[in-house]
Amino acid sequence: MHPAPEASAGQPTGVRVSTDPAELDLDWIIAALSERAYWALGRSREVVERSIAGSLCFGAFDAGGHQVGFARVVTDQATFGWVCDVFVDEPARGRGIGSALVAAIAADERLAGLRLVLATRDAGDVYARHGFEPLRNPERWMERPRRK
Repeated sequence: MHPAPEASAGQPTGVRVSTDPAELDLDWIIAALSERAYWALGRSREVVERSIAGSLCFGAFDAGGHQVGFARVVTDQATFGWVCDVFVDEPARGRGIGSALVAAIAADERLAGLRLVLATRDAGDVYARHGFEPLRNPERWMERPRRK
């Protein structure tokens, strides 16, 4: 367990980011992803649980200890990491919680020196503030689409 530091300068007051798996509210995460995240709609509980088990997870919690954000990094902790499933509860958006999650990922010692990549439809500015930039050679990237 490697708890991330509490929110600091530039991060929202009263928000704490943690990487302690015991703190994650699995029911909240499953509902957030499978019912409200455009990229994960319909994702089953079993798939969400497996994805969490195979990733470094970051939870954002309000002053009352309620989970208000989530992100995970799929990584070998040696060379590469894929930042994904970054989600902030709708009523909590616009308060810097997504930025706090990305800052915690960028500051996590287990990810230091790794190439981190992600895909986003609408939050590029949040990631850019934390050092992310467009792919240098997107023409080299390929994908094998998920089979249903």
